[in-house]
Amino acid sequence: MWALLILASIAAVSGTFHGEKVFRVVPQTAEHVELIKSMASLDVLDFWLPDSPSLVEQGKGADFRVKGHVAYDVQALIDQSGMQYEILIDELQEALDKQLDSNIRAVHSYEKYNDLDTINAWSANIAAQNPALVSRSQMGTSYEGRPMYLLKIGKSGLNKKAIFMDCGFHAREWISPAFCQWFVNEAINSYGTDSQFTSLLNNLDFYVLPVLNVDGYAYTWTSGGKNRMWRKTRSVNKNSSCIGTDPNRNFNAGWCSVGASSRACDETYCGSTAESERETKALADFIRKNISSIKGYLTIHSYGQMLLFPYSYTYKLADDHNELYSLAEKAVSQLSSLYGTKYTYGPGGKTIYLAAGGSDDWAYDAGVKYSFTLELRDNGRYGFALPESQIRPTCQETMLALKHIATHIMNNAK
Repeated sequence: MWALLILASIAAVSGTFHGEKVFRVVPQTAEHVELIKSMASLDVLDFWLPDSPSLVEQGKGADFRVKGHVAYDVQALIDQSGMQYEILIDELQEALDKQLDSNIRAVHSYEKYNDLDTINAWSANIAAQNPALVSRSQMGTSYEGRPMYLLKIGKSGLNKKAIFMDCGFHAREWISPAFCQWFVNEAINSYGTDSQFTSLLNNLDFYVLPVLNVDGYAYTWTSGGKNRMWRKTRSVNKNSSCIGTDPNRNFNAGWCSVGASSRACDETYCGSTAESERETKALADFIRKNISSIKGYLTIHSYGQMLLFPYSYTYKLADDHNELYSLAEKAVSQLSSLYGTKYTYGPGGKTIYLAAGGSDDWAYDAGVKYSFTLELRDNGRYGFALPESQIRPTCQETMLALKHIATHIMNNAK
């Protein structure tokens, strides 16, 4: 108890990522779980996996970032408790500095992380250069007034089925927007040379939203990297000094019932109402408007190496569980065939934890049968600090899974 009080007294000192550590713990007893939640209540832990201390369970690993000024105190408390743990990242600022390890520093590259302005310029250019395959539109406007640009990829045709894919829900998951850019580029360059992609683009339209949480993503690039770990949107919350809502808890799918928080200061804050965020409402409105043609929904996150499908807000199995499970199993097999990367798969609630308000559950309930969440590399060695040198292999293997899912949708969706 005294140690926790000492932690509380010095917790407010931290300001940068210097000295910060990322721990993985495996609580084996109820006391271990309570210790983690007690430390979390002092605002000294930032949960990476699961998303919130409320989701910590006995026997399941939890990854969290610890503020620099209390890192050794937290480690001492964990040591004293006898809890199993390892330090995934010993010096977070150093890991973030090393994240930008690509030798390519051109304005835009598919093998480095690009800021929002660069991504927006890229999307305009790629549409202008490939008018027969790509068009760009504005899907909505963010809380801070930024445009949300949507790309449509596919050969023109009548009554085509479509797949909607988004990236950049959570601002700090930089590998996610990198994948959306990679996907668009490979789709275009494969048309006419790769028979599978040529068939896909002839028969399907792909709607690709490179960054949903445009305000949050832009914020992670500001202040010399001090905001790099930001997760939520940037909307102002009434009667609170805490900013933002978790966009992946903001959809009307068991909204705010489990695995989400009604406290504005929490990372999993569900918002004042379902679709309270301009960004999530723009996405939902677009899918509702085009529900007759959209047969697949793919939302790209990190990290954890998982392919998930509904449901996450309940343990109840989806009506199409058997088909979705089989499709996920085969897609993961395709993904693993390239580099041997191990993915887990299954319904979100049973595979990881219950979490309400997710976009994949909402899309499925809205009528999009093939609804999936991908959690890209890695398993925690780097977490949200995944180096640029891993963009290429991550995207290459993920493309195999995506092509398999898209081909199944093309052949089977009604």
